Amino acid sequence: MKLTKFTHACVRLQKDSQVLVIDPGTFSESEEALAGAHAVLITHEHADHVDADAVVGALKGNPGLQVHAPSGIASQLAAKAGDDGDRVHAVEPGTSFEAGGFAIRSFGGQHALIHPQIPVVANIGYLVDENVFHPGDSFVVPDGVDVQTLLVPIHAPWSKVGEVVDFVIAVRAPKAYPVHDGLLNELGRGLVEAHVTRIGAKYGTSYARLSPRESVEV
Repeated sequence: MKLTKFTHACVRLQKDSQVLVIDPGTFSESEEALAGAHAVLITHEHADHVDADAVVGALKGNPGLQVHAPSGIASQLAAKAGDDGDRVHAVEPGTSFEAGGFAIRSFGGQHALIHPQIPVVANIGYLVDENVFHPGDSFVVPDGVDVQTLLVPIHAPWSKVGEVVDFVIAVRAPKAYPVHDGLLNELGRGLVEAHVTRIGAKYGTSYARLSPRESVEV
């Protein structure tokens, strides 16, 4: 399938004529990513991962669109969508389901800790077609599977470089690409990616940068 990266955490997957979008947030080109989509997966409720207005607009404009998200944000989106809210589905970790022609497995459960005074919210990582894994805002390692394509949260308020590298080592996917990079300038990106590329290669992971709107076959 074709994977297209958008700014920050959003990716669009296309297989034949089916389109799945993960985390169309306010930092991303959400409306562009959502155009013609059959399904949307949302990892958690933070705005950089879900542009509620764009998702609700897509639901209203596309009667075939289905949205899957943790229960809290699913309830919010369903309420905003009104009559179209019945196409928003709550997801729990440790489940399997079909979304827009893609086989989905869910992992994790909570957002990585930012600070003890900042509440932790639900976070779901998604494995798509036993191939692409998007962890959302976490370093949860999916159990019992061999991930082929890992989407790596390169930088976040809740992480440090060593944790990013350890996540790549732990998953050991053959291919890895960045997400959650919207807060990095080029100097910071180069530093983090150099470590991920060099150390990841020792454990069999080939890391490559994708720019916004750039696509790759996975």
